[in-house]
Amino acid sequence: MSARRLLAIIELGGYPDFTPLYRELGFSVEICTSMRKALISIKRQPPDVIVCEFNFQSDFRDRTSSLESMIALVQRNPEIQTLVIMEPEHRVQFGRIRERYAFRATLELPVTETQMRQALGGESEASSQSENIR
Repeated sequence: MSARRLLAIIELGGYPDFTPLYRELGFSVEICTSMRKALISIKRQPPDVIVCEFNFQSDFRDRTSSLESMIALVQRNPEIQTLVIMEPEHRVQFGRIRERYAFRATLELPVTETQMRQALGGESEASSQSENIR
């Protein structure tokens, strides 16, 4: 059996590099630093888990962030689990997305290794219910 695949989309960062944790938990890890590259990767080889950021962008006319582009692609493949990292001050904007889509977990900055470990391993993968971890 091959390792489960985790795609980490790190556009802005501002939190620890969790790659060692991902590998410890049995994931093969791919890191993309732009949503454009991530979308290509998801199309090429869908991951089991995506860890991404919600970066609110008020200058977008028809959406609130590049996360929505990824969601449009990922919702065609419902077995992909998505974890979202976000700034606490963007709770309201993210809430609009969360009303329409289910995420495995949302993690508010600052994110600790314990929180990430819990989000990746503490909840059944079969569950589509979102969990807010602060």
